[in-house]
Amino acid sequence: MRSTHFNHHQQVRLLQGAKELFAAVIAEVDASQTEVRLETYIFNFDAEGEPLAHALVRAAARGVAVYLVVDGIGTPALPAAWVQRFNAVGVQWHRFSPLGIFGVFRPGRWRRLHRKLCVIDGAVAFCGGINVLDDLVDPYYGVLQAPRLDFAVQVRGVLAVEVQQAMEQFWARLDLPRQVEHHQWKQARRLLAQAAPQPAPAGSVPPAPSSGNGVWAALVLRDNLLHRSRIEQAYRKAIADARSEVLIASAYFVPGRKLRHALVHAAQRGVRVRVLLQGRYEYFMQYHGARTVYGVLLDAGVEIYEYTGGFLHAKVAVVDRRWATVGSSNLDPLSLLLAREANVLVRDGPFALQLQQRLLSALQHHAVRVDAATYAQRGRWQRGMDLLALAVMRVVLFLIGRAY
Repeated sequence: MRSTHFNHHQQVRLLQGAKELFAAVIAEVDASQTEVRLETYIFNFDAEGEPLAHALVRAAARGVAVYLVVDGIGTPALPAAWVQRFNAVGVQWHRFSPLGIFGVFRPGRWRRLHRKLCVIDGAVAFCGGINVLDDLVDPYYGVLQAPRLDFAVQVRGVLAVEVQQAMEQFWARLDLPRQVEHHQWKQARRLLAQAAPQPAPAGSVPPAPSSGNGVWAALVLRDNLLHRSRIEQAYRKAIADARSEVLIASAYFVPGRKLRHALVHAAQRGVRVRVLLQGRYEYFMQYHGARTVYGVLLDAGVEIYEYTGGFLHAKVAVVDRRWATVGSSNLDPLSLLLAREANVLVRDGPFALQLQQRLLSALQHHAVRVDAATYAQRGRWQRGMDLLALAVMRVVLFLIGRAY
């Protein structure tokens, strides 16, 4: 299993929810001097999205290079007014691989940009699971009664440089003339001329803090080239090394064989394994597919809790109160085998404890534990829906040439 490179002396701050995250992002964008890069699956121009969009426009208007990439499925066509504003000040933006009318019949186009990354001046970066979307709004379910449960991190240090390099490489690989919308050909030619990104100025990275203020942290990416299994491997290694506790929150959870075995083996050797999962119906495949793996986990002693306080969107974990991860990757085949994802790993007791306390509060006050006997007695209709969801997932993976 490939080892992960951790950087020491990183400053890492835990952020919960869109309001907390975007207040921090907007402050950094407004202070930017040279460059802002942002990638997200969903960019919704709502109560949370518009202030961030305005911040991007302000930055570009004062001469900062601004690059924005959104996913072509998660984000519909940008509003005409915002296209005009972005183009007027030189915000360089791109919708990644929109499906189009016949795209659904082309399995190669199912690979998505799901990571949520932002870097400012190569000095401060953000990574997590939070889309540019109001915590109380869902694109399909409208206004929500409770905010989404989700997390991100703000990082300073060498890790911010790694985030910038990853985002520069992705921008340079984009096939802009083929993928941009037809009415943007002139804009696309200008983007191509500027697509080779420039490195951040040598003085833009702040000096590393002292060891008393810094932590060990790593950026872990998943793509379809060099990093196909890096995030899953990081989870499996942390679980294999666990001695007392594994606590995972995952919005969509259909772990593959190796990851299931890691969880089962940990529980069997006496590690307390708790998994917080989506308790409300959101999407057919993810909701029912997750329930096909409950049995083997429950039989091994894994504790499964379903979050009922609202929609769970977190993709985080804590192991032994010393290792933690926050990112965009769910533990399901769509994230682990199809999408571009990004997670930050942190080896630090205080940070891990802080995240653990947030998760335990959600688990204790807004979740219901799954009873093994009740699960075993679920009806034929429920079992059928669960198996159908798993079958659909396997067909999708077969069509793109990957086994799961």
